[in-house]
Amino acid sequence: MDPFDQMRIFCRVAELKSFASAARQLELSAPTVTRAVASLEARIHSQLLQRTTRGVALTAAGVQYLADSQRILRELDDAEASATGVHRSIRGELVIAAPFLYGQDVVMPLLLKFLAAHPEVQARAQLLDRPVHLYDEGIDVAFVMGEQLDSSLVALPLGHIDRVLVASPAYLATHGTPTQPADLSQHCLIQSLADSRSASWRFNQPDGSRLELPIAPRLQTSTNNAAKQAALTGFGITRLMRYQCQQQLADGVLVPVLTDWMPAPLPVYLSYREGRKASARVRSFVDFALAALRQGSA
Repeated sequence: MDPFDQMRIFCRVAELKSFASAARQLELSAPTVTRAVASLEARIHSQLLQRTTRGVALTAAGVQYLADSQRILRELDDAEASATGVHRSIRGELVIAAPFLYGQDVVMPLLLKFLAAHPEVQARAQLLDRPVHLYDEGIDVAFVMGEQLDSSLVALPLGHIDRVLVASPAYLATHGTPTQPADLSQHCLIQSLADSRSASWRFNQPDGSRLELPIAPRLQTSTNNAAKQAALTGFGITRLMRYQCQQQLADGVLVPVLTDWMPAPLPVYLSYREGRKASARVRSFVDFALAALRQGSA
Protein backbone atom coordinates (compact mmCIF):
# COMPACT_ATOMS: atom_id res chain seq x y z
CA MET A 1 0.00 0.00 0.00
CA ASP A 2 1.18 3.52 -0.79
CA PRO A 3 2.81 5.21 2.27
CA PHE A 4 0.49 8.19 1.94
CA ASP A 5 -2.53 5.88 1.96
CA GLN A 6 -1.20 4.27 5.14
CA MET A 7 -0.78 7.71 6.62
CA ARG A 8 -4.36 8.69 5.74
CA ILE A 9 -5.73 5.50 7.26
CA PHE A 10 -3.71 6.02 10.44
CA CYS A 11 -5.01 9.60 10.74
CA ARG A 12 -8.61 8.48 10.38
CA VAL A 13 -8.18 5.72 12.99
CA ALA A 14 -6.52 8.19 15.37
CA GLU A 15 -9.19 10.84 14.83
CA LEU A 16 -12.08 8.40 15.30
CA LYS A 17 -10.29 6.35 18.00
CA SER A 18 -11.58 3.20 16.34
CA PHE A 19 -10.40 0.81 13.63
CA ALA A 20 -13.98 -0.25 12.84
CA SER A 21 -15.27 3.31 12.52
CA ALA A 22 -12.33 4.27 10.32
CA ALA A 23 -12.94 1.24 8.10
CA ARG A 24 -16.62 2.17 7.65
CA GLN A 25 -15.86 5.79 6.89
CA LEU A 26 -13.09 4.93 4.44
CA GLU A 27 -15.19 2.12 2.90
CA LEU A 28 -12.44 -0.44 3.53
CA SER A 29 -12.52 -3.76 5.29
CA ALA A 30 -11.48 -3.84 8.93
CA PRO A 31 -8.55 -6.23 8.20
CA THR A 32 -7.27 -3.84 5.52
CA VAL A 33 -7.25 -0.93 7.97
CA THR A 34 -5.57 -3.03 10.66
CA ARG A 35 -2.88 -4.25 8.25
CA ALA A 36 -2.24 -0.72 6.96
CA VAL A 37 -1.57 0.63 10.45
CA ALA A 38 0.54 -2.40 11.38
CA SER A 39 2.61 -1.99 8.20
CA LEU A 40 3.08 1.70 8.93
CA GLU A 41 4.26 1.01 12.47
CA ALA A 42 6.65 -1.67 11.19
CA ARG A 43 8.03 0.63 8.52
CA ILE A 44 8.82 3.46 10.93
CA HIS A 45 9.80 1.11 13.79
CA SER A 46 7.49 2.80 16.29
CA GLN A 47 4.18 1.97 17.96
CA LEU A 48 1.69 4.73 17.20
CA LEU A 49 -1.53 3.33 18.66
CA GLN A 50 -2.24 1.57 21.93
CA ARG A 51 -5.05 -0.98 21.57
CA THR A 52 -7.42 -1.08 24.55
CA THR A 53 -10.75 -2.72 25.33
CA ARG A 54 -12.42 0.66 24.74
CA GLY A 55 -10.78 1.35 21.40
CA VAL A 56 -7.41 2.88 20.57
CA ALA A 57 -5.31 5.64 22.09
CA LEU A 58 -2.30 7.45 20.71
CA THR A 59 1.12 6.74 22.15
CA ALA A 60 3.52 9.67 22.69
CA ALA A 61 5.07 8.89 19.31
CA GLY A 62 1.59 8.65 17.82
CA VAL A 63 0.62 12.14 18.99
CA GLN A 64 3.59 13.67 17.20
CA TYR A 65 3.18 11.47 14.12
CA LEU A 66 -0.50 12.42 13.85
CA ALA A 67 0.29 16.14 13.88
CA ASP A 68 3.07 15.67 11.31
CA SER A 69 0.89 13.44 9.13
CA GLN A 70 -2.03 15.88 9.12
CA ARG A 71 0.31 18.67 8.09
CA ILE A 72 1.98 16.58 5.36
CA LEU A 73 -1.33 15.36 3.94
CA ARG A 74 -2.76 18.87 3.87
CA GLU A 75 0.34 20.09 2.02
CA LEU A 76 0.05 17.17 -0.42
CA ASP A 77 -3.62 17.94 -1.04
CA ASP A 78 -2.80 21.61 -1.57
CA ALA A 79 0.02 20.74 -3.99
CA GLU A 80 -2.30 18.55 -6.05
CA ALA A 81 -5.04 21.16 -5.91
CA SER A 82 -2.63 23.83 -7.10
CA ALA A 83 -1.49 21.67 -10.02
CA THR A 84 -5.07 21.02 -11.12
CA GLY A 85 -6.25 24.59 -10.64
CA VAL A 86 -8.48 23.83 -7.66
CA HIS A 87 -6.71 26.58 -5.67
CA ARG A 88 -8.77 29.01 -7.67
CA SER A 89 -11.98 27.65 -6.12
CA ILE A 90 -13.02 28.02 -2.49
CA ARG A 91 -13.24 24.49 -1.10
CA GLY A 92 -11.55 22.09 1.29
CA GLU A 93 -10.74 22.12 5.00
CA LEU A 94 -9.86 25.34 6.82
CA VAL A 95 -8.09 25.07 10.20
CA ILE A 96 -8.33 28.10 12.46
CA ALA A 97 -6.85 28.77 15.90
CA ALA A 98 -7.77 31.48 18.41
CA PRO A 99 -7.65 32.09 22.17
CA PHE A 100 -10.61 30.38 23.81
CA LEU A 101 -12.91 33.25 24.77
CA TYR A 102 -11.96 35.43 21.80
CA GLY A 103 -12.59 32.45 19.56
CA GLN A 104 -15.90 31.67 21.21
CA ASP A 105 -17.23 35.24 21.21
CA VAL A 106 -15.65 36.74 18.09
CA VAL A 107 -14.18 34.15 15.76
CA MET A 108 -16.91 31.48 15.84
CA PRO A 109 -19.75 33.81 14.72
CA LEU A 110 -17.46 35.04 11.96
CA LEU A 111 -16.54 31.50 10.89
CA LEU A 112 -20.19 30.42 10.77
CA LYS A 113 -20.99 33.32 8.45
CA PHE A 114 -18.07 32.33 6.22
CA LEU A 115 -19.16 28.68 6.08
CA ALA A 116 -22.71 29.71 5.22
CA ALA A 117 -21.35 31.71 2.29
CA HIS A 118 -19.04 28.89 1.10
CA PRO A 119 -20.78 25.50 1.28
CA GLU A 120 -17.79 23.56 -0.11
CA VAL A 121 -15.53 24.58 2.78
CA GLN A 122 -15.19 22.48 5.95
CA ALA A 123 -13.64 24.04 9.05
CA ARG A 124 -11.87 22.93 12.19
CA ALA A 125 -11.70 25.54 14.96
CA GLN A 126 -9.09 25.10 17.67
CA LEU A 127 -9.82 27.38 20.63
CA LEU A 128 -6.70 27.23 22.76
CA ASP A 129 -5.34 29.39 25.55
CA ARG A 130 -1.73 28.75 24.54
CA PRO A 131 0.67 29.74 21.76
CA VAL A 132 0.18 27.78 18.55
CA HIS A 133 2.64 26.79 15.82
CA LEU A 134 0.98 27.05 12.44
CA TYR A 135 3.40 24.86 10.49
CA ASP A 136 3.83 22.16 13.13
CA GLU A 137 0.12 21.91 13.93
CA GLY A 138 -1.25 22.25 10.41
CA ILE A 139 -3.11 25.48 11.18
CA ASP A 140 -4.06 27.75 8.29
CA VAL A 141 -5.05 30.92 10.13
CA ALA A 142 -4.47 32.03 13.72
CA PHE A 143 -5.69 35.00 15.71
CA VAL A 144 -2.69 36.07 17.80
CA MET A 145 -2.46 38.55 20.66
CA GLY A 146 0.83 40.23 21.51
CA GLU A 147 3.82 40.93 19.34
CA GLN A 148 4.09 38.70 16.28
CA LEU A 149 7.56 37.12 16.37
CA ASP A 150 7.47 34.49 13.59
CA SER A 151 8.82 36.21 10.48
CA SER A 152 7.84 33.23 8.30
CA LEU A 153 4.15 34.10 8.72
CA VAL A 154 2.04 36.83 7.22
CA ALA A 155 0.72 38.94 10.12
CA LEU A 156 -2.07 41.45 9.46
CA PRO A 157 -2.99 43.87 12.27
CA LEU A 158 -6.60 43.79 13.44
CA GLY A 159 -6.42 46.31 16.26
CA HIS A 160 -5.57 46.37 19.95
CA ILE A 161 -6.96 44.84 23.13
CA ASP A 162 -6.16 46.06 26.61
CA ARG A 163 -5.71 44.12 29.84
CA VAL A 164 -7.69 44.96 32.94
CA LEU A 165 -7.51 44.02 36.61
CA VAL A 166 -10.98 43.11 37.87
CA ALA A 167 -12.72 42.04 41.05
CA SER A 168 -16.30 41.67 42.20
CA PRO A 169 -17.98 44.55 44.05
CA ALA A 170 -18.45 42.23 47.04
CA TYR A 171 -14.72 41.48 47.24
CA LEU A 172 -13.80 45.17 47.05
CA ALA A 173 -16.42 46.08 49.65
CA THR A 174 -14.87 43.58 52.06
CA HIS A 175 -11.16 44.02 51.29
CA GLY A 176 -10.96 47.56 49.92
CA THR A 177 -9.94 48.86 46.52
CA PRO A 178 -6.22 49.07 45.69
CA THR A 179 -5.07 52.53 44.63
CA GLN A 180 -1.54 51.61 43.51
CA PRO A 181 0.12 48.36 42.40
CA ALA A 182 1.97 47.95 45.70
CA ASP A 183 -1.41 47.54 47.41
CA LEU A 184 -1.89 44.20 45.62
CA SER A 185 0.42 42.52 48.12
CA GLN A 186 -2.44 42.88 50.62
CA HIS A 187 -4.99 41.25 48.31
CA CYS A 188 -5.92 37.76 47.17
CA LEU A 189 -4.68 37.43 43.58
CA ILE A 190 -5.88 35.02 40.90
CA GLN A 191 -3.50 34.30 38.04
CA SER A 192 -4.50 32.71 34.76
CA LEU A 193 -1.53 30.80 33.37
CA ALA A 194 -3.16 31.11 29.94
CA ASP A 195 -2.75 34.88 30.23
CA SER A 196 0.88 34.65 31.34
CA ARG A 197 3.15 32.32 33.25
CA SER A 198 5.27 35.24 34.41
CA ALA A 199 5.70 35.75 38.15
CA SER A 200 5.03 39.46 37.74
CA TRP A 201 2.40 41.83 36.39
CA ARG A 202 3.37 44.86 34.33
CA PHE A 203 2.17 48.38 35.04
CA ASN A 204 2.85 51.88 33.74
CA GLN A 205 3.86 54.38 36.42
CA PRO A 206 2.63 58.00 36.38
CA ASP A 207 5.99 59.20 35.01
CA GLY A 208 5.64 56.82 32.06
CA SER A 209 8.19 54.29 33.25
CA ARG A 210 7.42 50.59 33.36
CA LEU A 211 6.93 48.69 36.61
CA GLU A 212 7.29 44.89 36.87
CA LEU A 213 5.50 43.94 40.08
CA PRO A 214 6.20 40.46 41.50
CA ILE A 215 2.99 38.69 42.44
CA ALA A 216 2.20 35.84 44.82
CA PRO A 217 -1.13 34.47 43.55
CA ARG A 218 -3.37 32.65 45.99
CA LEU A 219 -4.93 30.77 43.06
CA GLN A 220 -3.56 29.82 39.65
CA THR A 221 -5.79 28.49 36.87
CA SER A 222 -5.05 26.97 33.49
CA THR A 223 -7.71 29.01 31.65
CA ASN A 224 -8.83 32.62 31.59
CA ASN A 225 -12.44 31.60 32.04
CA ALA A 226 -11.66 29.79 35.30
CA ALA A 227 -9.87 32.88 36.62
CA LYS A 228 -12.86 35.02 35.68
CA GLN A 229 -15.27 32.66 37.42
CA ALA A 230 -13.16 32.77 40.58
CA ALA A 231 -13.24 36.57 40.53
CA LEU A 232 -17.01 36.55 39.99
CA THR A 233 -17.44 34.52 43.20
CA GLY A 234 -15.61 37.21 45.15
CA PHE A 235 -12.41 35.22 45.68
CA GLY A 236 -10.00 37.96 44.63
CA ILE A 237 -8.48 40.13 41.88
CA THR A 238 -7.47 38.76 38.50
CA ARG A 239 -6.04 40.09 35.23
CA LEU A 240 -7.93 39.52 31.96
CA MET A 241 -8.19 40.87 28.46
CA ARG A 242 -11.03 43.36 28.35
CA TYR A 243 -12.96 41.36 25.76
CA GLN A 244 -12.94 38.37 28.13
CA CYS A 245 -14.99 40.25 30.73
CA GLN A 246 -16.67 42.99 28.69
CA GLN A 247 -20.18 41.77 29.47
CA GLN A 248 -19.46 41.34 33.19
CA LEU A 249 -18.03 44.86 33.36
CA ALA A 250 -21.10 46.23 31.59
CA ASP A 251 -23.37 44.33 34.01
CA GLY A 252 -21.42 45.62 37.01
CA VAL A 253 -20.67 42.15 38.39
CA LEU A 254 -16.96 42.83 37.87
CA VAL A 255 -15.25 46.17 38.49
CA PRO A 256 -11.94 47.38 37.01
CA VAL A 257 -9.20 48.46 39.40
CA LEU A 258 -5.93 50.36 38.92
CA THR A 259 -7.12 51.54 35.50
CA ASP A 260 -4.65 54.47 35.46
CA TRP A 261 -1.73 52.09 35.94
CA MET A 262 -2.44 49.57 33.19
CA PRO A 263 0.08 49.19 30.31
CA ALA A 264 -0.53 49.95 26.65
CA PRO A 265 -3.00 47.65 24.83
CA LEU A 266 -1.72 44.51 23.12
CA PRO A 267 -1.83 44.29 19.31
CA VAL A 268 -4.05 41.64 17.71
CA TYR A 269 -2.95 39.97 14.48
CA LEU A 270 -4.46 37.63 11.95
CA SER A 271 -1.58 35.32 10.98
CA TYR A 272 -1.45 32.82 8.16
CA ARG A 273 1.03 30.76 6.19
CA GLU A 274 2.26 30.85 2.62
CA GLY A 275 1.42 34.44 1.66
CA ARG A 276 0.44 34.70 -1.99
CA LYS A 277 0.65 30.91 -2.36
CA ALA A 278 -2.13 30.39 0.20
CA SER A 279 -5.13 28.46 -1.06
CA ALA A 280 -8.28 30.23 -2.17
CA ARG A 281 -10.12 29.19 1.00
CA VAL A 282 -7.40 30.74 3.20
CA ARG A 283 -7.17 33.95 1.17
CA SER A 284 -10.95 34.23 1.07
CA PHE A 285 -11.32 33.74 4.84
CA VAL A 286 -8.53 36.23 5.56
CA ASP A 287 -10.20 38.87 3.40
CA PHE A 288 -13.59 38.09 4.96
CA ALA A 289 -12.24 38.30 8.51
CA LEU A 290 -10.32 41.52 7.91
CA ALA A 291 -13.35 43.26 6.44
CA ALA A 292 -15.66 42.13 9.26
CA LEU A 293 -13.34 42.77 12.21
CA ARG A 294 -12.00 46.10 11.02
CA GLN A 295 -15.56 47.28 10.56
CA GLY A 296 -16.50 45.88 13.97
CA SER A 297 -19.28 43.74 12.52
CA ALA A 298 -18.09 40.26 13.53
